[in-house]
Amino acid sequence: MLSSQCTMFSGPPDLNYSFNVSADRDFSTSTGTEMLSPTGFVVLSVALGFIMTFGFVNNFVVLLLFCKFKTLRTPVNMLLLNISISDMLVCVFGTTLSFASSIKGRWLLGRIGCSWYGFVNSCFGIVSLISLVILSYDRYSTLTVCNNNRWPDYRKPLVAVCCSWVYSLIWTVPPLLGWSSYDLEGAGTSCSVSWKVRTAQSHAYIICLFIFCLGLPMLLMVYCYGRLLWAVKQVGKHRRTAARRREYRILFMVLTTVVCYLVCWMPYGVVAMMATFGPDNIISPVASVVPSLLAKSSTVINPLIYILMNKQVGRKLSDQPIHTHMHW
Repeated sequence: MLSSQCTMFSGPPDLNYSFNVSADRDFSTSTGTEMLSPTGFVVLSVALGFIMTFGFVNNFVVLLLFCKFKTLRTPVNMLLLNISISDMLVCVFGTTLSFASSIKGRWLLGRIGCSWYGFVNSCFGIVSLISLVILSYDRYSTLTVCNNNRWPDYRKPLVAVCCSWVYSLIWTVPPLLGWSSYDLEGAGTSCSVSWKVRTAQSHAYIICLFIFCLGLPMLLMVYCYGRLLWAVKQVGKHRRTAARRREYRILFMVLTTVVCYLVCWMPYGVVAMMATFGPDNIISPVASVVPSLLAKSSTVINPLIYILMNKQVGRKLSDQPIHTHMHW
């Protein structure tokens, strides 16, 4: 269907039709030898359905909380809102497509749809990762730097939110313009950067992507949270009660954040690098699908960590009058 619709573009109709039909057929079956078994596609569909549903619901609840309670609309919480928006957009515009394709056992939207899917998932995913890094720096600087401002300053968070999107676009638009490309990955029901293209140009892009969109963000987040823990311990030396409890609470939050970050994204990054620089077919379909699912699961985990473990939200949800008026 998609290939027949392509005849509306310029060129001789018959030639365009036959070319696009064969191109789409070759594209959709290019990973035919790497397909999962029918049972594998069922398991993949169930996992994607779970991620799509709960990722959307969790982040939608976050948006409802911000809309309902004005006290939650603080400068720092704008970063939380940015994360939830980008994660929810991934569920709507990305995970839904791979879910439908997994049910059918093949990619359904052709090359253009594949490029769209790869761009959307990469763009929104990097926005969330960069927002997590900015949030870690904000928490570190808030605790360690004296701030005498009496009124909330929304300018810096707004700039940070804009920068996260610009930074993401800088690294996700190039494949659309010819520096690398987006192609089928794994079992052939989702798309990402073309990890298996053996060209110097593609390798250069993947190395830059790995360094600036995974490696450095991870190091910055670990550094900020490490310094944050050190600062809290210094306070705990002088205050053995409340400060100590606060230290343990922050320690738990920090460990949860870092572990979830590593679990969700590092396996995908490692597998991608192995597929790029390792021997051909070094990564099996299952080995490529599992890291991809872990990365997608961050849309479910992020709101749980940064909202349900947020004291402001906890106080709102534990307030009795709110329970009597909230029906969602």
